[in-house]
Amino acid sequence: TDEIMQQEIRPLVAVDIIEQLHRQFAILSGGRGKDGAPIITFPEFAGFSEIPDDDFLNVVTYLTSIPSLEAASIGFIIIIDRRRDKWSAVKASLTRIAGAFPGNLQLVFVLRPSRFIQRAIADIGIKLYRDDFKMKVPIIMLNSVSDLHGYIDKSQLTRELGGTLEYGHSQWIHHRTAIENFAMTVKSTAQMLQTFGTDLAETELPNDVQCTEELLSSHTDHHSKLKDELKLAVKQGATLLTCIREPVTRSANSKLSPDELENVATVERLLAQLDETEKAFDQFWTKHHLKLEQCLQLRHFEHDFREVKLTLDNLMETQAGFADVGDSVTRVENLLKEQKHLEEKGQEPLEKAQSLALHGEQLIQNNHYAVDSIRPKCVELRRICDDFTNETKKKYDILGKSLELHKQLDKASQWCEAGIYLLASQAVDKCQSQEGAETALVEIEKFLVTAKEHQLSNPKEFYNQFDMILTPEIKANAQRIVQKLEDVQEMFDKRQVSLKKLAAKQTRPVQPVAPHPESSPKRASPKITRPAAQKNTSYHFQVRRGGPAAQNGNHALVRVQGDKSAGLLVNCKPHTQSHIINELIETERVYVEELQSIIEGYASEMDNPNLVHLIPSALQNKKEILFGNLPEIYYFHNRIFLKEIENCIENPEFFSRCFLKRKEDLQIYEKYCQNKPRSEALWRQCGDSIFFQECQRKLDHKLSLDAYLLKPVQRITKYQLLLKEMLKCSKNSEGTAELEEALATVLDIIKSVNDSMHQIAITGYEGDVSELGKLLMQGSFNVWTDHKKGHNKVKDLARFKPMQRHLFLYTKMLLFCKKREENTDGHEKTASYSFKNSLKMSTVGITENVKGDNKKFEIWYNGREEVYIIQASSVELKNTWISEIRKVLTGQLEACR
Repeated sequence: TDEIMQQEIRPLVAVDIIEQLHRQFAILSGGRGKDGAPIITFPEFAGFSEIPDDDFLNVVTYLTSIPSLEAASIGFIIIIDRRRDKWSAVKASLTRIAGAFPGNLQLVFVLRPSRFIQRAIADIGIKLYRDDFKMKVPIIMLNSVSDLHGYIDKSQLTRELGGTLEYGHSQWIHHRTAIENFAMTVKSTAQMLQTFGTDLAETELPNDVQCTEELLSSHTDHHSKLKDELKLAVKQGATLLTCIREPVTRSANSKLSPDELENVATVERLLAQLDETEKAFDQFWTKHHLKLEQCLQLRHFEHDFREVKLTLDNLMETQAGFADVGDSVTRVENLLKEQKHLEEKGQEPLEKAQSLALHGEQLIQNNHYAVDSIRPKCVELRRICDDFTNETKKKYDILGKSLELHKQLDKASQWCEAGIYLLASQAVDKCQSQEGAETALVEIEKFLVTAKEHQLSNPKEFYNQFDMILTPEIKANAQRIVQKLEDVQEMFDKRQVSLKKLAAKQTRPVQPVAPHPESSPKRASPKITRPAAQKNTSYHFQVRRGGPAAQNGNHALVRVQGDKSAGLLVNCKPHTQSHIINELIETERVYVEELQSIIEGYASEMDNPNLVHLIPSALQNKKEILFGNLPEIYYFHNRIFLKEIENCIENPEFFSRCFLKRKEDLQIYEKYCQNKPRSEALWRQCGDSIFFQECQRKLDHKLSLDAYLLKPVQRITKYQLLLKEMLKCSKNSEGTAELEEALATVLDIIKSVNDSMHQIAITGYEGDVSELGKLLMQGSFNVWTDHKKGHNKVKDLARFKPMQRHLFLYTKMLLFCKKREENTDGHEKTASYSFKNSLKMSTVGITENVKGDNKKFEIWYNGREEVYIIQASSVELKNTWISEIRKVLTGQLEACR
């Protein structure tokens, strides 16, 4: 039983019953009844009753499997041609068909025997044995083919039945076998591609260059062979299609039968499957081939890195071995030559290392998959190069110092030797005379002047200068020479004393004369003692009402002594409801006046003919960009909002209603803020023009226009501060609920403005974001993806490293974007969001908890065909997003109901 279950069950194909089909005891000519029912004809066949049951059943089963399911469901029409036979043959045919026909029957037509006696017997027999045939469909006995034409159109009947339908049995068998062979080819080709794709997906990337090259070559060869198989299969299908359409091509009057049209459709469908399979395979191969090439690049990089690093490590080790600083000038000069040789020897490895690091950075820029492996190696290469260069410079500095030290020691030693020689060369007998003593003193004084050349006159300074290279041996040598210098100096001092005594003996005594009294020194004037500067400083902050920098509201001026934090204004007024309402009204009036000054002093002046020549060309016809919908904001506040809040003086209870009533009107700020980046960019381009300077001068404004254009942004945020203060004053009192609702309204407007500012920065989305519904949420997350492809079933490898994505949740769509920040003309960074992917909210599902991390949740798409694991920065943010997504999904479900 197990063996039977494991056997492949497949339908009959023409090649399995080719001999039985060639006997032609039953044919499917391609004709159709009036309602589209397929016609199976049993032509005259002398040995019909001798056909084995299995052969008969196989042929009939095969013929009934050829028409489409739609045609077969109508039922088959059977035509039994027994005009040259006997009633017994008719009876046997009906009995066999009734017992073995596998399809649905609609009608059975029997062309009765043409001979008179047999026809009479047939008429009687059909009446007697009709019930024995157990057919649930009518059996119509026909005398001739002309009677048959009354039921079936001639165009659907073959020539043997008096029709015009062209039918060649051998050609029909040839087409059937060709179609079935082609279907098998398509199936086997798809299986080969599937197997190859699975093998590629499961292949582990090698760890060395040779194996990677062999794997790339092997996969490329296999891919080429499969592509050749695909091309051959496509060519086979195209040839078959041409053969089936050959009658129509040959004659314009010819038409294909329904069965032939179905054959054409079958071949076209198979060709489409081949094309789709080839596209999917090419797409997967492109990714796999790129990964193999990147793997090969990585293995080459790693191989080169190991070689270069080994060379550099040897260089560093050799350099570290140069610890000797030399004990003589000759030795130091030899060490310098060796260091120079090492430096020259290291130039080639260093250049290779720098080139390899540059190559690694190019791989990273080309989006290589192994960035985390390449970048540290590039850093390591540059570090070793820098270390070698710095160490080389340090060695040169040390050896340079050592050379200088030994040269000075040599000079000092030579000076001592010269001094000793000088002292020894002065004859004692010649120094006994005054002239000889003076001459010797002059020689000594001249020689002592040369002591500056050896620069060892100050031993402490000398040791400090060369402390970094003073090894015990060098220090001992230096101390020896210093001691020698002191000894020689002492010898000179003693010689000078002796010579001076000898020179003084022949000199007349000199009468000592007292010096002239010096005038007494002047008393120093007493120093003027200046008091130390006081550390405490007085800070005075003034608020200029009406200016752009003015703080809204009535505040007392506060003077703070000795405190640098005095820049903070201290609000000295009591926060009562009336004070807050008065402050709102007062600042609203100032705000309206400022808007009016901008519109009249700048916007209107752009249309002034006298100032047109001052307007830069880049600003021409761009007033709407610079000012946005500022006139609309001014109109709303001047004509509507200011008047409504002025009424709150007498009726404070209407305060919160002003904001609730004007919720939709305040949305105009969203449009203004969306235009703000364009306005700022235009201002940076034209802000220093003479036109704006002239307008500012006329208005007597202290600040330029861009400070005033920021007013609407500041104003919308001011409302929520005032509402919060109002809530503090009216806590647990009547009207608190309305105030809270008003505050929520203003905060919602600020959120919408903020979200819209992010939304306009989306780039790369081909659709219209306005068609995605309301923007509900936006924020940055870590995202992991897992994709499962279509029919080729080649599963992408899951990404283990998260992507940084900025998500935009709309009522109809969830967008995935990549945040980018760019510096604009030296100003602050501007964020943009590059579109990467989107999910229709109508086809997503959500899993709230991901095992192992309470900050993660899952969004899956198309029955988990695509899964996105999303990690929020906090549990609260995750719960907020889940709640909002569930609202969207619940709303869609209710809409469907």
